Amino acid sequence: MVQLQQKIEEVKNEKTNNSKTINVFVLLLFVLLVATILTHIIPAGEYERVEQNGREIVDAGSFTRINQSPVQFFSFFKAIHTGMVEAADIIFFVFIIGGTFGVLTATGTIETLMVVMSRKFANKEKWLIPVMMLFFALGGSLMGMAEETLAYIPILIPLAIALGFDVFTGTAIVLIGASIGFTTAVMNPFTVGIAQGIAGLPLFSGITYRILLFIVMYAVGVGFVYRHAMKVKKDRTLGYFGDYQDINLEQILNSPVIFERRHKWVLFCFLLNFIFLAFGVIKFHWYITEIAALFIILAILIGLVGRLSADQIVHSFMRGSAGLITGALVIGVSRAILIVLEQGHIIDTILHHTSSVLQHVPSVFSAGGMFILQALIHFIVPSGSGQAALTMPIMGPLADLIGVTRQTTVLSFSIADGIGNIIFPTSGYFMAAITLAGISWVRWAKWVWPLILIQYGIGIIAVIIAHLIKYGPF
Repeated sequence: MVQLQQKIEEVKNEKTNNSKTINVFVLLLFVLLVATILTHIIPAGEYERVEQNGREIVDAGSFTRINQSPVQFFSFFKAIHTGMVEAADIIFFVFIIGGTFGVLTATGTIETLMVVMSRKFANKEKWLIPVMMLFFALGGSLMGMAEETLAYIPILIPLAIALGFDVFTGTAIVLIGASIGFTTAVMNPFTVGIAQGIAGLPLFSGITYRILLFIVMYAVGVGFVYRHAMKVKKDRTLGYFGDYQDINLEQILNSPVIFERRHKWVLFCFLLNFIFLAFGVIKFHWYITEIAALFIILAILIGLVGRLSADQIVHSFMRGSAGLITGALVIGVSRAILIVLEQGHIIDTILHHTSSVLQHVPSVFSAGGMFILQALIHFIVPSGSGQAALTMPIMGPLADLIGVTRQTTVLSFSIADGIGNIIFPTSGYFMAAITLAGISWVRWAKWVWPLILIQYGIGIIAVIIAHLIKYGPF
């Protein structure tokens, strides 16, 4: 198993070091600059906030113009630090979740489970796609697995090829599977968890609708990948094999790996954690602080059960946290954009004029428009938690003004985030994944675009239905 992991890391490091992506921080700093310039152009204004049913909403008829307060040159840079400070609760929450996954990875449980499952499917190739995609979909939907899935691509690609499929099949099982999880975000703490908290919604509320959406997206995703895989199995010339056709599958299937009792106990503790999380959220209205504490307990517990020493637990936790530094900093810089807009007092002006235009449009189209806008923003801010931190403080009040529920607004964000994760070249995780697989972005885009269109179509329909049924609680 150690040799297998070393091989995976060698391939991963070699491929990702050569990958070329659009730097998200360059884009965010450009947006921050534009926001600063807008504070000199857009008139300042404010809405009054009123208490309604225990929550703060915008008073639609209270907009007034106030004195202009443009953001100056030095304040542009000060906003970055201020954004980091104001988003500290979310940033450190992300670090703690990442650290816990680092400890989980160090126990070898997930890697061992993957190899054992791969062996079982060696002679049952038709079950490989639905079962493995369900694994990654649940990982994305329940615990936000994204970068963590990269290590499994070098395992699944040779397995898929050995079973008569191709590189696209092995890669899609991981990428599309995890994307389904992020799109539906049943209990994803990085996306829905953060977005609902900012929007003032009960944590993980509206879960039934997202489970139904998960079933639909999963069926469509599996159908798309399965159809391609069967075509390749019938006619090998229709497949793509890249650099992986000569990889020795025996090293994976015959590696000396045993699914030990400690691995089973680690999985049991991990599943038990989500039971406690759901109970705490529903019964005691837990939020970020309580959930973070629960994951710290989980990290210690699975470390001990997984037979890691105290030093190993700490070092694994630190490695897991370090892997999310980029995403955490994106959250802070995204918040800096809001800081600038707030200091310039132009957020409410933007809300006022936007809502004035949308008031003449049926609210059902406004809900669809929110989804499209979130999809466009995701190109600039590929981090789900960063996008939530950037958009929810604006989209929540806008939803109040145009008659769309805040829950529908959060749904628009999560769907757009999940779909964009497997197509936008601004996503470092996605670009690393396809580079690791030896697939160019153009080749991948040509292959996956029919699924992307179908998913966007399902997304718009889901958002419209959510609006029509007043998806809530509010």
